[in-house]
Amino acid sequence: MTQQTSRLLQIMATLRDPERGCEWDRAQDFTTIAPYTIEEAYEVSDAIDRQAWDELRNELGDLLFQVAFHSRMAEEAGLFSFEDVAQAICDKMEARHPHIFGGEDGTMTEQRWEDIKATEREAEGATSAMDGVARALPALLRAQKLQKRAARHGFDWPDHAGPRDKLLEEMEELSSAPDQARLEEAGDLLFAAVNLVRSYGIGAEDALRAANAKFERRFRAMEDLAKGDFDKLSLEEQEALWQQVKRDETS
Repeated sequence: MTQQTSRLLQIMATLRDPERGCEWDRAQDFTTIAPYTIEEAYEVSDAIDRQAWDELRNELGDLLFQVAFHSRMAEEAGLFSFEDVAQAICDKMEARHPHIFGGEDGTMTEQRWEDIKATEREAEGATSAMDGVARALPALLRAQKLQKRAARHGFDWPDHAGPRDKLLEEMEELSSAPDQARLEEAGDLLFAAVNLVRSYGIGAEDALRAANAKFERRFRAMEDLAKGDFDKLSLEEQEALWQQVKRDETS
């Protein structure tokens, strides 16, 4: 264990010390810390998207602290330690790369990777292809993972036409649904949209993140063009600004 890793674990142990630790850190448990862990993972992703490398170093540190926090609480409960966590991921990575660490031939492909993971799930007692898809994943990402799992067992459209027609069908069902059924129909519509996007080999989460960024960029540009008077414009005037921003981007 490196000096800084030992230092991090000692800091964590001190913060959780029943007598001289921090009141806030001592009061936490797995459930209360989990949202912070997710938040830190997103902040790592955000720093990468912005190519903010100095920030990335700090955000990775924040994420590592979350690992140390969960590991410390587990150790206090007699479950496992930080060393056990490190050993588990080392063992997993070696097992998942038999062509590197296990003396097997070949190269790593997506299918080989998924086959190895499927074998792991079966060894852990999985009884369904849906087992192991984390419920806490972002909804678009989880929808795509569920669909990919089903597709590996043959439950998938053979081309783009199937998911496209299904999307149109779900649009009609949402428009005609009674109020009490609209939440479910809206979910079906989004699920179908993910399926269509997936048929083109595009990640739904990545696509929507890009669309969010584009919309935000264009809206900010409209605000700049309006010079502080955006709210005073009519919808037609706002639309004219939107079209102008689009033309400026393409030119």
